[in-house]
Amino acid sequence: MRKKISILGSTGSIGTQALNVVDKHGFEVYALAAYRSIDLLEKQTRKYKPKKVCIYCDELYSDLKDRLADIDVAVLSGMEGLCEIAADSNADILLNSVVGMVGLKPTLTAIESGINVALANKETLVAGGSLVMSAAKLNGVSILPVDSEHSAIFQCLQGNSSSQLHKIILTASGGPFYGKTIDELQNVTAADALKHPNWDMGSKITIDSATLMNKGLEFIEAKWLFDVTPEQIEVVVHRQSVVHSAVEYDDYSVIAQMGVPDMKIPIQYALLYPDRMQCPTKQLSLCDYGCLTFSKPDMETFRCLPLAIDAIRKGGIVPAVMNGANETAVAAFLKGEIGFLRIAELVEYAMSAVPFKEIKSLSDVLEADAAARESVLKMIK
Repeated sequence: MRKKISILGSTGSIGTQALNVVDKHGFEVYALAAYRSIDLLEKQTRKYKPKKVCIYCDELYSDLKDRLADIDVAVLSGMEGLCEIAADSNADILLNSVVGMVGLKPTLTAIESGINVALANKETLVAGGSLVMSAAKLNGVSILPVDSEHSAIFQCLQGNSSSQLHKIILTASGGPFYGKTIDELQNVTAADALKHPNWDMGSKITIDSATLMNKGLEFIEAKWLFDVTPEQIEVVVHRQSVVHSAVEYDDYSVIAQMGVPDMKIPIQYALLYPDRMQCPTKQLSLCDYGCLTFSKPDMETFRCLPLAIDAIRKGGIVPAVMNGANETAVAAFLKGEIGFLRIAELVEYAMSAVPFKEIKSLSDVLEADAAARESVLKMIK
């Protein structure tokens, strides 16, 4: 039988590359969901003929329903629609590749419905890691990482005991502003920040890469995915993005996973796990690169990374506050409302402004997120 897959965020960078993998290996697409890219979602629906589609923006629901009137497909909208798809056990696996806090509730919904999740939504674990991992354990559900770094760590752990893991080496490209000073970053624009040297990603993730917040989010994800302490994670800048991450065992043997910088490789690994098949990408030629370099991140210039590490060390709602503040600040930067360096300043402000609280339920996370966003918006205005 063909594996059935539901994709949240099907029109984004991860979603469209996942559909390249679908084309290669003949998955059945059971459901698709997009934020507001209605034209592309319509094209995907006509090509893959899913049973359900969802447009997150409610105001586009009627338009999408009219466009797909000639197709036998259930048209849904909003968070309710995302969760209906996430809860549908007719799918064998849910790929959650939406961007932002919107991904947390559908992830929990899928887990509670006993559906394995291929996770590309960082905010799910950053903001609600304790809730998500506890629910996954309780329901016997697998969380399969899609981020290239976490996929690399996951692959390096295969066939070895996690109890013998000494540390994780989390690689970072350094983003478009690697080597820049604070003075040089004063007047950079969103257009400058969106010029990533290696990866083709959505705008929010690309800005996070420029601030190194992306690596901070991945640091927190790694803590939850692999049940390690913050002290067991080392961030290393690797400009070529060939070594996607590595693990060091108790005997100090280091195992790394390498490949060309193409997200189809980790996407396919998550969807096909534990099988490996030919991937629709280029093969890695080490001779073409010739030299691979590694260096320490500049924590003083790119302050979002140490802020994220500080957040997970403090625990409770602090990572959720940090994440909500960052999302809001990045959106403001993309609109030209604030400068690049203000992103870290606003994140730090929110982390100190929102009172500490332990996480006991989803509402605690959502309230922390809302409080963080409100504190940032007040500072911008």
